[in-house]
Amino acid sequence: MRIGRWTTLALAALLTVGSTARLAAQEPSSSTEGALFLLLPVGAKSVSMGRAMTAMSGPESSFWNPAGLAAVDRSSFVVFRGDHAVGTATAISALATRPGLGTVAASYLLLDVGDQDLTDVEGNVLGTVSVRNHLAVASVATKLFDRLEAGLSLKLVRFKLSCRGICPDAGTTATTYAFDAGIQTTPIDGMPLRFGAMVAHLGPRLQVLNAEQADPLPARVRVAVAYDVVQSLVRSDQVRGWLTVELQDRLRDPGSLSYYIGSEIQAGAGDALFLRAGYVIGDLDQEAGGRVGLGLRYERFDLAIAKSLAVSTLTGETEPVHVTFSIAFR
Repeated sequence: MRIGRWTTLALAALLTVGSTARLAAQEPSSSTEGALFLLLPVGAKSVSMGRAMTAMSGPESSFWNPAGLAAVDRSSFVVFRGDHAVGTATAISALATRPGLGTVAASYLLLDVGDQDLTDVEGNVLGTVSVRNHLAVASVATKLFDRLEAGLSLKLVRFKLSCRGICPDAGTTATTYAFDAGIQTTPIDGMPLRFGAMVAHLGPRLQVLNAEQADPLPARVRVAVAYDVVQSLVRSDQVRGWLTVELQDRLRDPGSLSYYIGSEIQAGAGDALFLRAGYVIGDLDQEAGGRVGLGLRYERFDLAIAKSLAVSTLTGETEPVHVTFSIAFR
C-alpha cells in the first residue's frame, strides 16, 4: 500500500479545510491555526453581504454574532446550503423566541470536503478516504437594556478523517469546543445606527495528531457599524437600506486586519424583497472581491440566494450559489 500517499492525502485534506497539522520536525508557528472551516460564511445573507454580519440581526446570527438573535421575533427553522472551494456545507438551525426573555437556538453544520480513492502501487483501488467537519452550536441571546443586546454561543468542533475498505489506518478524529460572545447596541434614540462587537472561536487547541502538533483555533475579534441610510432620509416602514462596515483581526496574533462592506435594501414591511451586495477587502480567510444576493419574504417563509463573484485561489473559479430557506412558526 502507498503509506506515503495516505499520509500526504491526510495532511492535504487537513490543510484544505485549515486544520494545519504539522510534521514533528517543524517548529510551531504563531500564525498556524486549526479548524479554519469555522471562518467560512454560513447562509446566503452573510455571503451576499460580504460577511459583514456583526452589527446585523436575524436567524443567521447563530453562526455569526449571537447577539443578533435577540432581535428575532418569531420562532423558526432554517436550512442552509452552500458550496465552497473546499467542500459542500449543509446546516440547520432551530430558533425559539419568547417576548421579554430572548431567543435560544440550536444549530448544526456539516462541511463535506469529499472522498478520495486510496490505491496501491499498481493503481488498484483499496478503499475510500472521506473528510468531514462537524460543528454543533447552542446559542442564547437577550436584551439587557433598552438599547443593548448580548448573546453567547457554545460550540462543539469535530474534524473526522475516515477510510472504508482495505486501509493502512482507520483514520483520525479530533474534537474540541469553543464559544462566541457578542453585543449589539443602538446608542442614539431615533437614529437608525447600530454597533456590534464580538469575539469568536475561543477555545482549546485542536489536537489532530498529538499534543505537540495541536493547533489553536482561529480566534477573532470583530467590530462593526451599520446605518440605515434610507430611514435617515425617508421615514417609511416600506423601505429600508442598511450599509454596514466591519473590521476583523486575529485575537492571538493581531495586526492583520480584514475589512468587510455589506449593503441590504428592503422593499416592503411584512412581505418583502431584499437586494444585497457586499465586498471583502484584504481578508485572510476569504478571497477578496464582490458578492451579490436576493431575498424574498412571503408570510411565514423566507428564501435567500447569494453568489460570490470572487475567484477562488484553490479552484480558479467563482463559488456556486448559496441558498437559505426558513419557515417561521409564529
